[in-house]
Amino acid sequence: MDASSNDVREIMDLDGSEKNEASMVKEALMGADKKKKIKKPESSFKKPDGMHRELWGLLWTDNKDAPPIIPTDTNQGYKQMKAKIGRSKVRPWKFMPFTNPARKDGAIFNHWRRVADEGKDYPFARFNKTVDVPVYTDIEYQQHLHDENWSRQETDHLFDLCKRFSLRFIVVHDRWDRVKFPNRSVEDLKERFYGIWNTLTKVRAAHGTEPRIRIFDADHERKRKEQLIKLFNRDPEQVKEEEQLLQELKKIELRKKEREKKTQDLQKLITAADSNMESRRMERKTTKKKVPPSQKSRDIGATPESTGIKFPDSKQSGVSLRSQRMKLPATVGQKKTKAIEQVLDELAIDLNPIPTEDIVQHFNELRQDIVLLYELKLALANCEYELQTLRHRYETLAPGKVLDVGPSPASTLSTSMADIATAESKPDSPSKARKISETIDVVGPSGAVGGSLTEESFHRKRRLAAIEQSNILKKITKQKV
Repeated sequence: MDASSNDVREIMDLDGSEKNEASMVKEALMGADKKKKIKKPESSFKKPDGMHRELWGLLWTDNKDAPPIIPTDTNQGYKQMKAKIGRSKVRPWKFMPFTNPARKDGAIFNHWRRVADEGKDYPFARFNKTVDVPVYTDIEYQQHLHDENWSRQETDHLFDLCKRFSLRFIVVHDRWDRVKFPNRSVEDLKERFYGIWNTLTKVRAAHGTEPRIRIFDADHERKRKEQLIKLFNRDPEQVKEEEQLLQELKKIELRKKEREKKTQDLQKLITAADSNMESRRMERKTTKKKVPPSQKSRDIGATPESTGIKFPDSKQSGVSLRSQRMKLPATVGQKKTKAIEQVLDELAIDLNPIPTEDIVQHFNELRQDIVLLYELKLALANCEYELQTLRHRYETLAPGKVLDVGPSPASTLSTSMADIATAESKPDSPSKARKISETIDVVGPSGAVGGSLTEESFHRKRRLAAIEQSNILKKITKQKV
């Protein structure tokens, strides 16, 4: 016994004193030897950055459960899914006869129905929709509906079939009596029926009212079906040829749009060049007058709308540097910037001159003219390339013959520029130099380039272009002969 108690004390790690033994017995009896449960710290999840408080409140519930992967419904259990059987009495049913109003033979059928619905109309009778086919009298037919291509018996047969099959003309055409009457197409049947319908509507309409006419174009319907039959009977080669033609048509439309865009851009450049030359000429002719500094500063800030460079506006509040007016905007490309620098190097002009008011104004105008000249050269090169391409194409089509279309645009433009230079050197002499728009004739639609062409000049240029085209055609025919 002692050994067993000692073993128990040793296992429970207790002293051998009586107090400890008594306390052990007391604690064993009172249940005070139970160890107190240590609460583990709850794992707290912080709200992620950027998530709204309302969304976090929906995901993070009071039970501190993790958000579910799939939507669950824990409110309803198996007990609530039981069927709720009502305690009201079952409504009695009866096997009773009924008649269908859609039938005219008076047939009687039987079906199950509630006793409360006995004596009521058949519920599906409301879906029986009929077409109102007009009925004509003998007098109306003789006075208004007589047709040499249709007999009275044939017309009566048509209206009888239309009434029986509710204007389903495909069924009417299928049930047409081809033994008694000649064969008629669906379009013929529709044309005769709607013709009589419209005639009776007009005759029976009250005086002063507009009758409702049903329009049916039989000729259009016949042509449409013929085209559909031709489209259906195409062989694979014809389908492939049509696809190729459609692709070529798209290419032609794209080329046309590109050509129109190039023509408009070239016309804008030519108009800008003409306006700049006219303004230079007028400035040289006018006498030099003292201009107030306020007006001078206003003139510096204004730039022509037709030029390619739009310098920043100087109308700003506060202090600003005058050199900022000479800064090229970001819209100017790298190629144009290099062209400006190259021309300024050839003219021995500093790239950053002293920014006085006169220098800023003239330096900006010079760079605008350089950009305009650069764009005109590009347009002239494109015209030369297209002209050479057309000439080579003509030579390949007609070998051994050369197409003579007059002097090239570059030579005519150089002579015109020489005339302009001589005229500008003599401001007092009358100017006989031609404008660039007269040298390079770009015929575009009236008003297409900002309203730069008047209607009279547009028609005059069209006539000149037609005359030149006829002369070229005469030269081509002479060369062929």
